[in-house]
Amino acid sequence: MRLHNREVRQDVRELGALLGDILEEQTSRQAFETVESCRQAAIDYRAGELDSRESLITELEGLSPHQQRVVARAFTTYFELINLAEERERVRSIRTDSQEGALADSLETAAAELGDEDTETVRQVLEDVLIEPTFTAHPTEARRKTVKSKLRSIATALETLDERLLTDKEKRQVWKDVDSEVTSLWQTPQVRNRQPEPEDEARNVQWYLQNTLFDVVGEIYDEFADAIDEEVASDLDIPKLFEFRSWAGSDRDGNPYVTPDVTATTLERQRSVVLERYREQLKRLSGVLSQDGSRIDTGPEFQAELEADRERLPGSAETAAERYPGEPYRQKLKLMRERLDRVGDVRPGGYDDAEELRSDLSVIASSLRDNGAESVVDAHVDPIRRQVATFSFSLASLDLRDHQQKHTDAIAEALEAEGVDYHGLSEDDRVELLTDAILQDEPVIDLTATDGLSEESARVLRLFDRLADWQTEYGVEAIDTYCISMTEEPSHVLEVLFLADQSGVISLPEHCGIDIVPLLETEYALSGARRIMGSLFENEAYAQALEARGRTQEIMLGYSDSNKENGFLAANWSLYKNQRRLGEICDDHDVTMRLFHGRGGSISRGGGPMNEALLALPNSTVTGQVKFTEQGEAIAEKYANPRIAERNIEQMLNAQLRARLYTEDRPEEEVREEWVDAMETMADVARREYRDLLESNGFVQYFEQATPITVIEDLDLGSRPASRSGERTVEDLRAIPWVFSWTQSRCILPGWYAIATGIDAYLDDGGDVETLQEMYESWPFFRTTLDNAALSLSRTEPEIAAQYAELADEELREQFFPRLLDEYERAADLITQIGQREQLHTRDWLGENLERRNPYVDPLNLLQTYLLNRTHRTDIEERTLRLTVKGIAAGMKNTG
Repeated sequence: MRLHNREVRQDVRELGALLGDILEEQTSRQAFETVESCRQAAIDYRAGELDSRESLITELEGLSPHQQRVVARAFTTYFELINLAEERERVRSIRTDSQEGALADSLETAAAELGDEDTETVRQVLEDVLIEPTFTAHPTEARRKTVKSKLRSIATALETLDERLLTDKEKRQVWKDVDSEVTSLWQTPQVRNRQPEPEDEARNVQWYLQNTLFDVVGEIYDEFADAIDEEVASDLDIPKLFEFRSWAGSDRDGNPYVTPDVTATTLERQRSVVLERYREQLKRLSGVLSQDGSRIDTGPEFQAELEADRERLPGSAETAAERYPGEPYRQKLKLMRERLDRVGDVRPGGYDDAEELRSDLSVIASSLRDNGAESVVDAHVDPIRRQVATFSFSLASLDLRDHQQKHTDAIAEALEAEGVDYHGLSEDDRVELLTDAILQDEPVIDLTATDGLSEESARVLRLFDRLADWQTEYGVEAIDTYCISMTEEPSHVLEVLFLADQSGVISLPEHCGIDIVPLLETEYALSGARRIMGSLFENEAYAQALEARGRTQEIMLGYSDSNKENGFLAANWSLYKNQRRLGEICDDHDVTMRLFHGRGGSISRGGGPMNEALLALPNSTVTGQVKFTEQGEAIAEKYANPRIAERNIEQMLNAQLRARLYTEDRPEEEVREEWVDAMETMADVARREYRDLLESNGFVQYFEQATPITVIEDLDLGSRPASRSGERTVEDLRAIPWVFSWTQSRCILPGWYAIATGIDAYLDDGGDVETLQEMYESWPFFRTTLDNAALSLSRTEPEIAAQYAELADEELREQFFPRLLDEYERAADLITQIGQREQLHTRDWLGENLERRNPYVDPLNLLQTYLLNRTHRTDIEERTLRLTVKGIAAGMKNTG
């Protein structure tokens, strides 16, 4: 059976040809020929037909500023289109493998593994699993919203051409539409002319939730229920398995623009969006449930609920009866839509919470089943019930986040008015003071008394003052988590508990309306996990809060800053060890742990295939509940296309179910002592080598000269500043621009630097390659770590990186670039030797991808280095330079 009409080469060829035609139409024949000449020279060099890139460099540098801009725009637009072609190829692969029953990590394979277990084990695994993708507003999305909208239209056209049987006339019309969109794309500014605001970032996240995930989740549940029915003998209800969360509009860490008003607006908009989707679903359901009330018995439970609605909404009930005479289900659905209209309204009768809506749907489902309409329930009612369970009335629950120092300073300033020198207290004294204050009935500070406080401290108090109102208005589940970045002491967590207590969100021991989540990201915090968490679990006030939250503790691990501080290998080992340690601490205190993995899109920031990452977690940490961040361009790549979004969620669920099932029998992972010793040796030496590089005199200057960091800092990628204080130090720079800069220069050292030094140290200390090969074969953590490093090494281009190194002062270049190059070459050799393969990466598609892309990224890199080297750039050159950043990001399919 033929599923598709096209293949990726055809899409690439025809989109490239169309862009060439539009380039010539919109500019000139000469401009088209210039772009073609650059393209061909880059291809010829990569193919070995040219000895050097000098002719390409000479041509690029000889162009006028206007011509350079056209070249940059042409290659940037090309990558935007080719990314769509590759997205379509991913969909083809998914659909083909699904049809042939060859789809790895599918719901069916997970259900088959569960089917080998007894019913009670399956039920327990399903109850344990909860997956919480959390969308962030981090500025790693280089494309404008307007550009993304046009690209989605082109993607839809490619889908039509690929999956539908069309006449020649219909095909010409589709291509006419594509021509129009690509022309418009060419004429649309690629670079933002203003910095995005937090509301823009929140709307961006909402788009994916509203337009893709809302529909996809219902399909996932439906497919999984069918798979479970096939494999498990007992009739099992599928519980809630997913919950989506967001930081967009609520993450204040380092972003002064995320005010309480921004959060309030985000909460209101998200509720409006999801209620509108429910109205649409109920309207659609009304078209299905046209049963004649005189021919069926809806049952006493349904009738009672309908009567209750009639009493609650007499006017609307009369209208419903007139519009749908003798059609009880339609009358009920009309009144349910009216109740949705009144959520948050001054008029009475609205739903108090999403559970009431879900209960109404359950009553309808039960009535339909009693009337022999099981298929109608399965196809039309259950998907809505699962959507309500997943998205509630909030679409995505918001996590609040801020830096621990902000809470410390705010409390110190507020307590100063009460005669308490909080800053002068020791850690033990702070813990004692906060504990006593939380446990006493009377408030200690007035959150509204902000006169005389610094603006930052006043902002913290205003936030907590608003929190109780938000939970009253939107429900506790809409905003019930507070994450504390740079947590290093127990008092940092108790400070947030104290502020929440002062706001009325907490009333111990009966009620705690918020999960407090320490973010452990520094080596000091990670190595002090027992000191921090053990002290909290034994603290009287925190123990009561924990009890009120069902004895579940969420702990966030920071991959980005840990990597930037310690280097790739040491950071990964530290995170692995400390996850195991946290699991032991929680077990010792009979606490269920939910790890929150603060992953970025790039390998160095915890990125990589999510299903592989979930399966590589230490057994003792796999409680079933897991949470992780989804950031920047990774959101668009994973969730813009419904089929790819469904596949990503399917793989997450497959991995988490299998991991939880595996740990039912093996709660502790079997890791040989010699493997642990090997990792200790490698990680320790790798960390010292990495720190030595960063702390070497002149390295910061080399980084500034040999990467486009100064350009990236000025790009309007997000609402948050690129650095914490504006100073030029690696420590002060945020992880995102740090990784983004190295990615642009094709020297992706955050994803591999010092790994070779670490491995060599182990071998020099008496270790052997055979042991490392055995570790790679049998230990998921080690295999995933090396495979991820291999991905970063595969995307590194030493010759291009050398062009950027030429931008640095000669002394700095000679000091650092040979050191980086040597580490790269040794890492590549060692990883292929340990993995016992001929090439770095294990994915055939990546090789094809790099072969297709590299010749087109090269001209952008070479043009960027030329412009970076110019001491006085004109306005048009400055815009072209910024455009090269966008183009390289599109070509690499990654920023930071």
